[in-house]
Amino acid sequence: MSVRGRDALGGRAAIVGIGATEFSKDSGRSELRLAVEAVRAALDDAGLTPADVDGMVTFTMDTSPEITVAQAAGIGELSFFSRIHYGGGAACATVQQAALAIAAGVADVVVCYRAFNERSGRRFGSGVRHREPSAEGAALGWQLPFGLLTPASWVAMAAQRYLHTYGLTPQAFGHVAVVDRKHAATNPAAYFHGRPITLADHAASRWIVEPLRLLDCCQETDGGQALVVTSVERARDLPRPPAVIAAAAQGAGRAQEQMTSYYRDDLTGLPESAVVARQLWRSSGLAPADIDVGILYDHFTPFVLMQLEEFGFCGPGEAPDFVAEERLPLNTHGGQLGEAYLHGMNGVAEAVRQIRGTAVNRVPGAERVLVTAGTGVPTSGLVLTADPQG
Repeated sequence: MSVRGRDALGGRAAIVGIGATEFSKDSGRSELRLAVEAVRAALDDAGLTPADVDGMVTFTMDTSPEITVAQAAGIGELSFFSRIHYGGGAACATVQQAALAIAAGVADVVVCYRAFNERSGRRFGSGVRHREPSAEGAALGWQLPFGLLTPASWVAMAAQRYLHTYGLTPQAFGHVAVVDRKHAATNPAAYFHGRPITLADHAASRWIVEPLRLLDCCQETDGGQALVVTSVERARDLPRPPAVIAAAAQGAGRAQEQMTSYYRDDLTGLPESAVVARQLWRSSGLAPADIDVGILYDHFTPFVLMQLEEFGFCGPGEAPDFVAEERLPLNTHGGQLGEAYLHGMNGVAEAVRQIRGTAVNRVPGAERVLVTAGTGVPTSGLVLTADPQG
């Protein structure tokens, strides 16, 4: 896809299967086993077998390579395998890669997966501990000596500027946390099932890095999630209603770094999300007013607000009121704040459930869902729709 023109990918592929493990803080098993469990569950959901799969996509931050998962899951020959960089920014791009392979005839059935012991094993929230020499490491060298050691500290810089520019208080972020936890409270798969919060709870939670409180930060999760992608034509012969990939995009902004893009002209927005937004709206032919549900990457609450503004749902500084008034059903599974932190892959699965009409917090008549991936890094997004012939 070019940032200057509409692409031809929309309507060529669909998500036909979703599968996940339980979401926990101590899985008690290897990341490879979590990946295989999720892959098998997704294939069962799609009505397909391991023998049908000829492509696999995952993240670079993964300890279970495509060929290893394929072997353990009983998948045979692969004609396509791919990995996407930049952590949670890869979530929707895994589906884009699968759709591209299918549209080009490189593969027929592609499985996208993510599995990790992010709580009981490596904890991304603990920040930088050791890095091999690299250009990315050199860029971090401008921040680390001054105490900016963790993702929360990196996001706090932009969050503070957002509050200052628009004359807001940290309560502005609390609306996102409250909405997410409201949905998680009614979702049996969510870690915070049965545990909604209030704005007072948010304000009483301890500081992590000002202006971010504990309830502004996503949880840490052990688990796995997989998605099955195939052509729209083949999808129509499978048992579940397909979630058609109406548009898929990746985006990196000018002066882009990994969560430390402090040398841009303005810290109150997310230019990488703007790149994705322009491509999704142009290629899908849709606009913000057409979207029925928003599944927005919520590793930290301030970046949900900035995404809403970059995607055109509201004007600059208006997102706190937009969320508080619940003008758009948002993160109906509970998001990463409430359901699980699976680098956004569980959000894609929720979008599929909304299209199918099987979501716990179902939005009646939902036919167009926006999904976004990790922000502050090069990112990606999807617009999923119901099959027009369904």
